[in-house]
Amino acid sequence: MISYIIRRMLYAIPILIGVNVITFVLFFVVNTPDDIARMQLGQKRVTPEAIEKWKADHGYDKPVLWNSDAAAAGKITETIFFENSVRLFVFDFGRSDSGRDISYDISQRMWPSLAITVPSLIIGLLVYITFALTLAFFRATYIDTWGVVLCVVMMSISSMFYIIGGQYLVGKLLHLVPISGYDTGTEAIKFLVLPVLVGLVGSIGSSTRWYRTIFLEEMGKDFVRTARAKGLSETVVLYRHVLRNGLIPILTGVVVILPMLFIGSLITESFFAIPGLGSYTIDAINNQDFAIVRSMVFLGSVLYILGLLLTDISYTIVDPRIRLS
Repeated sequence: MISYIIRRMLYAIPILIGVNVITFVLFFVVNTPDDIARMQLGQKRVTPEAIEKWKADHGYDKPVLWNSDAAAAGKITETIFFENSVRLFVFDFGRSDSGRDISYDISQRMWPSLAITVPSLIIGLLVYITFALTLAFFRATYIDTWGVVLCVVMMSISSMFYIIGGQYLVGKLLHLVPISGYDTGTEAIKFLVLPVLVGLVGSIGSSTRWYRTIFLEEMGKDFVRTARAKGLSETVVLYRHVLRNGLIPILTGVVVILPMLFIGSLITESFFAIPGLGSYTIDAINNQDFAIVRSMVFLGSVLYILGLLLTDISYTIVDPRIRLS
């Protein structure tokens, strides 16, 4: 197990390097520091002096890859690539183009993101699994048929419809919770109810269909037929055998997204004015703050690879049939 984890971590290194290099090329080769300065200055006619001053203030006046004027190791370290890309590997995100400390912003904004994503994940699992088990229990009946039809319809509707419809119905017409905004402490609950509810409704179609497929596959296996042959009731078979074995692929699917919970939801946080990492990324894109965008792309890559590693480990734990050398 330990040797497997080490191998997987070593495999992740070239992936992160590749993502880092591609991101650097997009932001500093295709889009040069002069282009970044012009966009940030936001003027139609920008003088060369203003561009050079902005680049010097933000550290973009150095050579891209090799600084021939520096001494010793400074030829590599005193470059745009080292200061804006290599430092990401030690999670030194530096400062944004607007001068803010990116690491501090991430540490503050991750909590509102978790406040939405964690309840959505936990409550969603309970709701989706319950609905999926119900459809599997009434398989090949009108309940199952119309349940699947409803799931297909709901998963075919854009998430924007659920967000706008939820804000209009729950927030504007019924006045049950605020339409948008955020607060700290227990006051944050009233701002989180609607985003969590919208997230649950928007994902119930696709998640229920997936879980239903898993349960139906388990119900067709030999150990389930053997349990029925022994005289066990359908309810006992469903919960003790089908649900238990069906949780294996469900668990591995959940584990892979656990690290990504820190990133939050780009669309949900933006529409509900939640100051999380999702809205942080969207605001950076709108403001053309490429330092933040680069940091979030790298952080997302690290978290995704971590999720894949946790998935492989969890699968070996919950499924004793699998052994890793």
